[in-house]
Amino acid sequence: MDSSFQPATAAQADLPRRSPSAHMGLLAAVDIGSNSFRLEIGSLQRGRYKRSAYLKQMVRLGAGLDAEGLLSEEAAQRGLECLRGMASRLAGFAPHRVRAVATQTLREARNRNAFLLRAQEALGHPIEIISGREEARLIYAGVVNLQPKEMPRLVIDIGGRSTEMILGQGRHAKVAESFAIGCVSLSMRFFPDGEITAEGFRQAQVAAGAEIEESLQAFARPHWQEALGSSGTVSAVSQLLAASGITDGSITPEALRWCVEKLIAAGHTSQIDFPGLKPERRAVLPGGVAILYTLATHFGIDVLRQAKGALRQGVIVDLHGRLLAASSSRIGDLRDKTVAELQRRFAVDPAQARRVRQVAMALYAQVQPRASANSRMELGWACDLHEIGFSVSHHDHHRHSAYLVAHLDAAGFSQNQQRRMADLVLAQRGSLRKVQATLSDADALWQVLCMRLAVIKCHARRRVNARVLQLQRLDLKLKAAAKTAKAVKDDETLRLGAAVEQVQLHLGQTWAAGHPRTAYLLKEEAAAWTRTSILRLSLSSD
Repeated sequence: MDSSFQPATAAQADLPRRSPSAHMGLLAAVDIGSNSFRLEIGSLQRGRYKRSAYLKQMVRLGAGLDAEGLLSEEAAQRGLECLRGMASRLAGFAPHRVRAVATQTLREARNRNAFLLRAQEALGHPIEIISGREEARLIYAGVVNLQPKEMPRLVIDIGGRSTEMILGQGRHAKVAESFAIGCVSLSMRFFPDGEITAEGFRQAQVAAGAEIEESLQAFARPHWQEALGSSGTVSAVSQLLAASGITDGSITPEALRWCVEKLIAAGHTSQIDFPGLKPERRAVLPGGVAILYTLATHFGIDVLRQAKGALRQGVIVDLHGRLLAASSSRIGDLRDKTVAELQRRFAVDPAQARRVRQVAMALYAQVQPRASANSRMELGWACDLHEIGFSVSHHDHHRHSAYLVAHLDAAGFSQNQQRRMADLVLAQRGSLRKVQATLSDADALWQVLCMRLAVIKCHARRRVNARVLQLQRLDLKLKAAAKTAKAVKDDETLRLGAAVEQVQLHLGQTWAAGHPRTAYLLKEEAAAWTRTSILRLSLSSD
């Protein structure tokens, strides 16, 4: 496969190398899709989106997912090669001005974590796996920012392995769903080896219909006035219809029936010869057309028009909002609003959540003064939601809380971020053995320590003084260089050559005497850390 980037038009030429100062004001989005990888660079000026550059390469990552849910090495290499090319074009961008998201293929892949490690190294930036509903929300944000209207709209995006549908009005998405059908997956399943038959179309439409049937009422025709389609499949079909003189680019049921007849007559993907269709799109066109026709007939879509925006623009719009929120006390981050809504939905005690957050953040600032903004925010949100599991059961509520945080649809959050927060919530109490893997990450170690100490400090559920506890990292790191077998036996938790963090918690003599139960719990906590080979917590009441 040609590894060079394939701009969609001459105007989308290769991005020139620029100095860091040349990127001022620009934001970059990397869309790691199941069929294509895309790099979008643009900015928002006075609320209007302006593109600076757009690069696209068909990688067919989703085609490399086998029946066991494992991503093949061949597909992985195609993806890594593309990401390395994108990395060179992102040189000079500040990390906080780049956001990379991955969709359905990596949501499904069982070996996604191994691929992500390599992919992030190739790109030079973190990669977030987003949920289907979060993908849908971002798609809608991209569409409505490039085509703002107040009328109720239906937005459809057919990707390689998933299809997103969003019902919204103005800038607000009201209903957003993701379905596990896409142009790559349906083409591979119902048109094997490129063979196109009428029976294959019938079966593909039945499968697509079965997937979307549960949402027939939610997206029914009375709920919207205009239908728009974003991304590759809609764009390809719109262009071939216009080039063939069938429509002006609008997608109608009649035009789709014409497409189906032409595809069946071709008999094989290699024989598809529509004007305006790129050769690399042939292999996945039958599956995409089958989904489009199913959607048109099931939801009464008389006319589907191509949208100007898509996921990649939505990512930039969302990133722009986050940066504004970080620089202004008057603009809130969407994730703050999501957390507040989850607190209301699950009847979290807001006063207790605030107390734990206040103490944990104060301690974290003492031991990690140069922590990233993301690390600080994730710890704060974990504190906000640490008791969400009470809605299930008070017994082992931290386990219920962790499950909910990891699996809830949470607007603005990636799946990676929710898993990190869930790990912190799980670690809030009980044995540290269950989160041993989490503690191997240096930053997570300090987040866990501060959250556990805060939960203990606030256990009485009364007003607290966050400044009473002082947490100090000691410069000295003990080296467990056991010189004799006896030394190893004396402290079996120390491993040869391992570095153990030393931290001291200053309680204050007067406070400790006035709070004996809390002091007792803190001593138990110090003992729990002693049983690890990672950190030693000592208490001081001087």
